[in-house]
Amino acid sequence: MGGHAMEVVMQIVQRVMDFILSLQLTDILDILIIAYLVYRLLIMVHRTNTSRLFRGVLLVLLGLWISSYGLRGLNYILGHIVNWGVLALLILFQPEIRRALEQMGSSRLPFLELFNKPTVDQQVIEQTISQTVTACGDMSESRTGALIVFERHIQLDEILRSGTRLDAETSSELLKNIFFVKAPLHDGAVIIREGRILGAGCLLPLSRNVNLSRDLGTRHRAGIGMSENSDAVVVLVSEETGTISVAVGGMLKRHLTCDTLGQLLRNELLPQEEEEAGKKKRRGLLLSKGKKGEDNE
Repeated sequence: MGGHAMEVVMQIVQRVMDFILSLQLTDILDILIIAYLVYRLLIMVHRTNTSRLFRGVLLVLLGLWISSYGLRGLNYILGHIVNWGVLALLILFQPEIRRALEQMGSSRLPFLELFNKPTVDQQVIEQTISQTVTACGDMSESRTGALIVFERHIQLDEILRSGTRLDAETSSELLKNIFFVKAPLHDGAVIIREGRILGAGCLLPLSRNVNLSRDLGTRHRAGIGMSENSDAVVVLVSEETGTISVAVGGMLKRHLTCDTLGQLLRNELLPQEEEEAGKKKRRGLLLSKGKKGEDNE
């Protein structure tokens, strides 16, 4: 009995090895593309809370497959439902499909970045983070609402067109002036690209996640929605409580201190290699200062 089971296992292993060895580069590419499309589909279903609709579609397809074994009337009806259902799904998921195509079109392709690497000085990003943290700390104390979007790979030109175009160096004073209660642009969002404020008063898409906490206002729902529809990092300051939050990938991290906010922004906006190099540089400066102090003594 044991020998037979072992023989079956060896046959399965042999078939798997034969299948792997028979794969060509195009087959691997085909599998990766299909896996990515399925992954994106599952994410879309999860974010739009359409799991029930998705299960309904699967049941119709299962019924169509079963009815193909002699159930001609049912197969005829389900076949027509599927034909019209494809059109209905395209109409139903039109916003999500459009959003996915926009993200594909606005994303910077990795293989192009190898030849055209960004020339943004990391010190500019570091300075931008520092100024943002300072502004958020002050606005948290004064309970001034703020919504700051840091663009990453996916460009937000459509969002920028909804507000007032700017092109200014990021400073804590400018951010506090923009979000001052009586300022004309305080209700919208600020868009920061490569360390510069490109727009203010911009309108962001609201999150469609029905599972969000009811105590979250429109500002937080807009910040979460922006992080769901792009890879942007969104910083929020609550007008009611002064709480500082950050939204990334549809997830909201709340009740952040200024130190935690700064570290989180550095982790998200600065490449890890650059961050490590910056830490080593700072350690070197501290060591050199320490040696100079010893020499002076």
